Amino acid sequence: MDLNPIMLAAGAEIMRIYATEFTVITKGDASPVTEADQKAEAIILEGLKHLAPGIPIIAEEEAAAGRFPTTAGRFFLVDPLDGTKEFISKNGEFTVNIALIEDGKPVLGAVYAPALGKIYWGSVGTGAFMAEVIDGVLRGARSIRVRAPEGSLIAVGSRSHGGAETQEYLKAYDIADFVAAGSSLKFCLIAEGSADIYPRMGRTMEWDTAAGDAVLRAAGGRVETLDGQPLTYGKRFQNNDGDYANPHFVAFGDVPTAA
Repeated sequence: MDLNPIMLAAGAEIMRIYATEFTVITKGDASPVTEADQKAEAIILEGLKHLAPGIPIIAEEEAAAGRFPTTAGRFFLVDPLDGTKEFISKNGEFTVNIALIEDGKPVLGAVYAPALGKIYWGSVGTGAFMAEVIDGVLRGARSIRVRAPEGSLIAVGSRSHGGAETQEYLKAYDIADFVAAGSSLKFCLIAEGSADIYPRMGRTMEWDTAAGDAVLRAAGGRVETLDGQPLTYGKRFQNNDGDYANPHFVAFGDVPTAA
């Protein structure tokens, strides 16, 4: 299943709006949303309905409007513009994200950073890949895999979210450097071997993480909750949190969990 044509179409629309004086709206949860989020999501929803008719789609802006289709073991998770704060500040570190979930696991995913001209994709059993995007065309596609670090690690964390809890967690590891990055690019940096560990102690939703998680797992990495269990998807009707909300988690490359 090739998600990249849909990714490129959504990215093109995002970049069209990025070049304009767009309006920012605050949603009910105090998070920002722009015309780019909404129009990119419409493109993705239409594309997925043609690519894989019958597979339900959980998408961020649809969810914000209270529209949740009935899902079973197989469904898509979509974040049309992850890193809206990065989009607003125009630092380029925002992404388009699509993932396919099967039985709670992200088995296929794609992450596209249109302002940076980079796209990542991967699936279980096939591996992970990245390419540059030049004038809407993929160039230099190549396989990627997590690195096996020798000695100190490189940690990656959020440019817009962070804090003392993250730094405290990292004390259990020998960290040589900390790299700040926006959106789901943090998963991709680990997948391509540019970083080793990403702890996230703040709130995220499943559509924020699923595509990057899929790429990372396809590249040989893993994403775990703080009790060492794989991060799962399809978490609706949770007793202790909202629909599709994630617990705190850590993304790893080829790094053992600290004792």
